[in-house]
Amino acid sequence: MGALWIVVIILVLLVFYAISIKNSFVTLGNKTDEAFSTMDVYLKKRYDMIPNLVETVKGYAKHEAGTLDAVISARNKAVSAGTPAAKAEAESEVSSTLKNLFALTESYPELKANTNFLQLQKQLQDMENEIANSRKYYNGCVRQFNTKVEQFPSSIIAGMFNYQKQPMFTVESEKERDNVKVQF
Repeated sequence: MGALWIVVIILVLLVFYAISIKNSFVTLGNKTDEAFSTMDVYLKKRYDMIPNLVETVKGYAKHEAGTLDAVISARNKAVSAGTPAAKAEAESEVSSTLKNLFALTESYPELKANTNFLQLQKQLQDMENEIANSRKYYNGCVRQFNTKVEQFPSSIIAGMFNYQKQPMFTVESEKERDNVKVQF
């Protein structure tokens, strides 16, 4: 009879331990969702700034329509991306086209002196810093969640409840990973 009680106590402890692990997955999942939502708010603010920036540049660089259209197209694709993975892929394109847009402005000194353009550029730069910080936070949350999914014994609970690794928000484009070449 005493051995039966020991087995029952061990089973009860295992059930409570499994519940604890399941609850930690819920907590980490919610934290990851919150981090993505925070990053998404900053991305939306940046998306809202892009048309104003394009309109300002358009007034000075009318014959650069291809670059301006690429920026708007990338922005629209990013706005409609729903999942973190799709958002990360679209963000790489937005960043790349914005770099092209700012490179284009180097050819237009009167644009670089325009107060509206300078103000938009500064706001966009500040927004990029906020986005970078929110990406770090999101990736930290994802790292915690993914570690929990892979570690034993929580990996057993992850498998039972179909918890899977979440994607990091990373730079996809090899071009963005390249070092900037400075030539004199």
